[in-house]
Amino acid sequence: MRGYAIATGLVSALFVTGSALAGTLTHKLDNPVAYIPSQCYTKTVDAKGEVHNPCFTCHQSSTPPNYVNDRDLQLSYDFAGPAETNHWSNLFEDRRKRNAAIPDAAIDAWAATDNYHDADGSPILAKTLAQVPAAWDENGDGQWGGYVPDAFLHFDDAGFDIGPKGEETGWRVFAYYPFPGTFWPTNGSTDDVMIRLSDVLRRDASGALDRETYALNLAIVEAVARQTDVALAAPVDETRWGVDLDKDGGLGEARHIAFDWDPLAEKTMTYVGAGQAALAEGSLHLAGGLYPEGTEFLHSVRYITVDADGTTGMAPRMKELRYMVKTKWQTYSDLQTGILAEAKEKSDFPDRLRDLFGDAERGIPNGQGWVLSAFIEDGAGALRPQTYEETAFCTACHGGLGATTDSVFSYTRRLPADSWRGGWYHWAEKGLTGVPEPKRTDGQFEYTYYLEQNHAADEFRANTEAMERFLNADGTLKADRIEALHGDISLLLMPSAERARALNKAYRVIVEDQDFEKGRDATLAPLGETVHDHVATETETGIEEPVHGPEW
Repeated sequence: MRGYAIATGLVSALFVTGSALAGTLTHKLDNPVAYIPSQCYTKTVDAKGEVHNPCFTCHQSSTPPNYVNDRDLQLSYDFAGPAETNHWSNLFEDRRKRNAAIPDAAIDAWAATDNYHDADGSPILAKTLAQVPAAWDENGDGQWGGYVPDAFLHFDDAGFDIGPKGEETGWRVFAYYPFPGTFWPTNGSTDDVMIRLSDVLRRDASGALDRETYALNLAIVEAVARQTDVALAAPVDETRWGVDLDKDGGLGEARHIAFDWDPLAEKTMTYVGAGQAALAEGSLHLAGGLYPEGTEFLHSVRYITVDADGTTGMAPRMKELRYMVKTKWQTYSDLQTGILAEAKEKSDFPDRLRDLFGDAERGIPNGQGWVLSAFIEDGAGALRPQTYEETAFCTACHGGLGATTDSVFSYTRRLPADSWRGGWYHWAEKGLTGVPEPKRTDGQFEYTYYLEQNHAADEFRANTEAMERFLNADGTLKADRIEALHGDISLLLMPSAERARALNKAYRVIVEDQDFEKGRDATLAPLGETVHDHVATETETGIEEPVHGPEW
């Protein structure tokens, strides 16, 4: 019965809080495989027979406790039967006349309009959700049961979000190396990410909110998630917390957080302040490659602004505001068991689609301890809650890929401590210009490697501007441009003013249509030449050997 319900697009949605069943809902999905992203339908062999591999960035040999190990997906389209048809039909729609009809001045004004803040600088959504509109109140209880935006996006020189009365919200913004492909601004959107740890990790041993304790716990979480040492922007006196942070055998001045966690070898780590006691009593957890429960991420996806001199950057207007929170701790065994069970089900029932739970109001659990929710523009440009199906789209990338660290992309890609402001700043304060190209652990430049493997700057091979900048006609790299890229990633990642406006217009038309369930990629022309509208399962991609991912 479950397989039948899923195959026909009906998802029985159960939202569980602890052990209590909070509601049972049925959702009709127009796209029953909304959790498979549009990029997975890319034609990896072009009209000339040349093979392109954009797949490796997401599908790769994973690092435990990520047990997905999906590098084999580089080799074939391993779809369930209902997923063979590409439901992201917006990829094939020709909107060029509509795009061209939008004046440059109009789209510039649109992108420059802040749709997040009210006149007093507070989040518009917080006020709207306080008296939730009936159309948004999915369970009809008169209250909004999900995340209420509470970041003011007013950051101090250490990246902490500050409210109008000087209060700290707990959110801290960080700069990071954009993930290769879709998430480069040159392919449609700028974005930012903030992190917030649970309340206990923001307090000192006495229980008082303390910024130094919080900053140190953020560094510890980063080291634990990355499973490597993390440098500190400034030395720390370990005696204040009574913790040997650099694992040198004594309490002194630490300049880095040492990752030295192997319980079987009696190697342990701890948080500082109140978090240390919480860890000891078992109300909070720590394990290599995982975030502690209560960790939140806030991610805004935005238009691209064009300055008077033609410089492109992050626009005030948000396309989306995405949120995820870790509500449940899962051990290594829990995570591995879940992946093995999914693999067995795939083997036994190859055409059975993935189960999704939750609802549009409170979010969709990803099966690995996190709950995802989001807001997106309505037809007039105001942010509204995503529908259930629109949120199912979010599980595509945060619900089981070899590339993620505990379902998250960004925090382990944070700029290092020797960056401007230690890497704790917002892109509106300082953009990508002058940021050097990151290197993989094998020593290769990451973005250069992507260009080499894909022979393009995006999955769809639609970004002709970037291709002409960095690739010769035969797909080889332009040596002088690559040399410049090593010192400044903006040369590749940021679009020209002309392209930025075109991308903004293309997305504006999708907003007008409100058909995100058909795709939200800002395409400038139909992509029939580079994207499959239908592909049989187990069709080979033409990639002979899977290549390694970013290897951070």
